Amino acid sequence: MKKNFSFTHPKIQPARVADAVKHEIKKYLNRERRKQLPAGMDYWTFDCRFGATEDAAEKIFTSEINKRIDAALEQQLAGFYVEILARACQHQPRDAAE
Repeated sequence: MKKNFSFTHPKIQPARVADAVKHEIKKYLNRERRKQLPAGMDYWTFDCRFGATEDAAEKIFTSEINKRIDAALEQQLAGFYVEILARACQHQPRDAAE
C-alpha cells in the first residue's frame, strides 16, 4: 500500500477522517496477514514509511502508524503519505548460550 491521505473533506470532520484512515490501514494489515505464506516462511512483517509527502517519508514500525496519524492531525497537516509493504520472514533460531 502506497497512498496519500487527505484530512480535508467538505462534510466530515478531520478527526473522523483520521479514524476512517486508521480503520482502512488496519483492514489492509489484517488482509495481508491472512495471505498464504511462501514455503519455509513463518510470518509476515511490514516495511513502513510515513511522512507529510512521499519524499519526506521516514521508516517507522507498524505500531507507530496510529501515533503518527494523530500527530499529523494535531499539527493540522492537510494530509500525509503512508507506505506499507508486506514481506515474508522466517524466525531466526536462538543461540544455545542464551
